[in-house]
Amino acid sequence: MPTCYNLLAMEDNVRQLVQAIHDSPYRTMLVAAGAGTQALSDLLGVAGASRTLLEAIIPYSTPAFDEFLGQTPDQYVSPATVRLLAGRAFTRARWLEAENDHNPVIGLACTATIVTDRPKRGEHRAYIATWQKERLVWSALHIQKGVRDRAGEEGLVSRVMLNSLAQAANVPYQLEIPLLPGDQLIKETRDFAGVTHQLHRREINCFCVEDNGRIQTTNITPRAILSGAFNPLHDGHLKMVKAARAILGTAVAFELAAVNADKPSLPTGDILERISQFAGRWPILVSSAPTFIEKARLYPGATFIVGYDTAERILHPRYYQNNHENMLAALTEIRHLGCRFLVAGRVDNTNTFRHLTDLAIPSQFRDIFLGIPDTQFRKDISSTELRRIGKRGSR
Repeated sequence: MPTCYNLLAMEDNVRQLVQAIHDSPYRTMLVAAGAGTQALSDLLGVAGASRTLLEAIIPYSTPAFDEFLGQTPDQYVSPATVRLLAGRAFTRARWLEAENDHNPVIGLACTATIVTDRPKRGEHRAYIATWQKERLVWSALHIQKGVRDRAGEEGLVSRVMLNSLAQAANVPYQLEIPLLPGDQLIKETRDFAGVTHQLHRREINCFCVEDNGRIQTTNITPRAILSGAFNPLHDGHLKMVKAARAILGTAVAFELAAVNADKPSLPTGDILERISQFAGRWPILVSSAPTFIEKARLYPGATFIVGYDTAERILHPRYYQNNHENMLAALTEIRHLGCRFLVAGRVDNTNTFRHLTDLAIPSQFRDIFLGIPDTQFRKDISSTELRRIGKRGSR
């Protein structure tokens, strides 16, 4: 007969842990499906929850789950899915806390399948993740079937969630997790700060953080790339990518240049802040390649989606040691590497819309410059203007 493990003896410890979480500066967006509601109840049951919780969502139905995630996952209870959920929770938390950017935020997520009112053939398990600017930490909890009731399994999952949140909030102690011989709890970390330091030390030339938090440092082969500063990521970037995807018939990756031809190199904190905008949503590449000839060497065969202003710089000798022949040589190598440019027009400071035909493209290179028709994409507000008027980026 199933046994309900009574966790009331831990109640004081739970209260103490939750109070420490509330006393920390961290703000949290929580999403839980299948289990984890006891963790939410515990957080709400201790005074001060408004200092911790920005929002909590329990997407139990399939449409609610898919709507929050922004896609239909291959599996609803899996490591990849909980990482996506945590990423979406993190970007939501960042948006909700945009007016108080001195408060660090955490995306906390759980997806689980535990005891219910009908037998389950598969194993009982839960995946829990916290996504922060510096790192993603996720846990896999495999639960021995048939020895706990619903409350017992729910309590176990929720305590792992509280421990995960406490660790993310730098609370220096943890709840005891009453595991049985048939249970298993494992934990993994994705270190965004660490790989950024590797880039700064020139140990790697680029890395990719996928939408589910997976980090790649090799075999990065995007077919189309939108490079930018993404300060902030905004609707214009997203619509440009949508138009490019329709024209090229392929997925488009975002790329942040840690080293810029016109500006100082981005410090680690700024890089982490910029890539945070993509968590749970889209892959983001980060490279030390400031020019498009260097990008072409990193990503041979790629199409680069650029705005009109960037296209003008690509065609200006200033960026090639003020030497016209160097510019022609670079464009020749870019073509040889199988790369080309897809150019979006924009309004200049005279309120004139500039597009591909206004560019001074050498005749021998016109074939590697394509245009996005303004009927498919036109966005006249810039990142600079968004920062000036204080609007939030895309959420």
